[in-house]
Amino acid sequence: MMSETLTLGKALNHGLRRALENDPKVVIMGEDVGKLGGVFRITDGLQKDFGENRVIDTPLAEAGIVGTAVGLAIRGYRPVCEIQFDGFVFPAYNQIVAQVAKMYYRSLGNVRLPIVIRIPYGGGIGAVEHHSESPEAYFSHTPGLKVVTCSNSADAYSMIQQAITSDDPIIFFEPKRRYWEKGEVDLSLAPQDAYPLHSSRIAREGSDATLIAYGPMVRVALDSAEAAAEDGRQLEVIDLRSLSPLDLDPVFASVRKTGHAVVVHEAPGNLGLGAEIAARITEECFYSLEAPVLRVTGYDVPYPAARVEEEYLPDLDRVLDAVDRSFGW
Repeated sequence: MMSETLTLGKALNHGLRRALENDPKVVIMGEDVGKLGGVFRITDGLQKDFGENRVIDTPLAEAGIVGTAVGLAIRGYRPVCEIQFDGFVFPAYNQIVAQVAKMYYRSLGNVRLPIVIRIPYGGGIGAVEHHSESPEAYFSHTPGLKVVTCSNSADAYSMIQQAITSDDPIIFFEPKRRYWEKGEVDLSLAPQDAYPLHSSRIAREGSDATLIAYGPMVRVALDSAEAAAEDGRQLEVIDLRSLSPLDLDPVFASVRKTGHAVVVHEAPGNLGLGAEIAARITEECFYSLEAPVLRVTGYDVPYPAARVEEEYLPDLDRVLDAVDRSFGW
């Protein structure tokens, strides 16, 4: 075991480097990913070491980036596209939902598109408009796409490699406010030996209530569980990791044990992932529930200006308030 303490961003960098080393058909493309190393430096040093033909600085044209990736994938490459910020993905939305998601079915299974589209997402960094979106529901709702998100350094390292080796198109959401948080990473771990890509995981065990989160909100859920423990409540935290397909068996097992469930995500509540998860928990665990499944989400308004974003983002107080409401039912 070769373990190092790395930031989540550096773990992604190491994972991308390993993928480039392991397969000459892997190419990285996006705005400023080469000489600059990306605005968050996730691709730092990769163009220098692998050349401009494999780490490609593209024009500022998201539809062009993804459209080019479709052509490359058809020709046998494994393109990794970086969308510089979450709110910039929408010019490429038509390419993603009309081409990337549909090609395998349109070709009767004869054409695979092993494309990874990396999207830094979420708020909490004091950014301007179009830089703090949470668009995961759009892509999770689209058949033909797989959607995953990491929440810690170890998962970042293994999940990006697993996504690149997958033959399916994958939207890879990266929680940008967590890029600088550190964790232990086993750099000797091969992708096939890591935790399965489309599996959720218990991040903290507990017996009194279940918190379900993903991406940037896993840390909020863990902090909430830590605070609740001081009052004698043991909250179980589940990191979904995969948003499409959802792996909800661990969630169902947890809710049958605790009888209480709270789903936490940054995106607005209306038609968000939390609604789907709540519906499925209700279907599967109805007789185990002691209260309705509650949601703690962003509000149903456009993402606010940076100075008031902390009023918008779910935090420890809002999560613990939901837990109290669940127990008070």
